[in-house]
Amino acid sequence: MARCEVCGNDYGMSFEVHAQGAVHVFDCFACAIHRMAPICEHCRVQVIGQGVEVDGHWFCGGHCARAEGKVGIVDRV
Repeated sequence: MARCEVCGNDYGMSFEVHAQGAVHVFDCFACAIHRMAPICEHCRVQVIGQGVEVDGHWFCGGHCARAEGKVGIVDRV
């Protein structure tokens, strides 16, 4: 068993996420999202799924990127 780094639960079915040279341990996807998901730099929501990255800045979508002055951003549906 391994202890979740977010909530501290010692769980027999915990899992590891390997990212950018680090290993993270979580007991559920909710904790993994809480720790790993980027945050939109305009509206501050956690980006889960298709975000927009512009010049190293993360946004939840084109609307927020444009609101921060980024140009040429197109949302894909």
